[in-house]
Amino acid sequence: MSSPIIRLDELSVGDSGTIVEIVGNDLIASRLMEMGLIEEEPITVIGKAPMGDPIEYSVRGYRISLRKTEASRVMVSRQN
Repeated sequence: MSSPIIRLDELSVGDSGTIVEIVGNDLIASRLMEMGLIEEEPITVIGKAPMGDPIEYSVRGYRISLRKTEASRVMVSRQN
């Protein structure tokens, strides 16, 4: 049984997922891919700012902070 596809910003701190898709075809989508957010790449939520924005992730051996609007463009399959 496969995991449901959700937006990256819906994961909680400590949750992990596998990137399925970057939504869109614009400069933001291109920039996200340039930062290493590509299909089949595992990603983990490290922490969230007190107001929930930005959110810190671990991907490809480094940490990256994204705003919720950016993270909502990344679709992931939640890992158990």
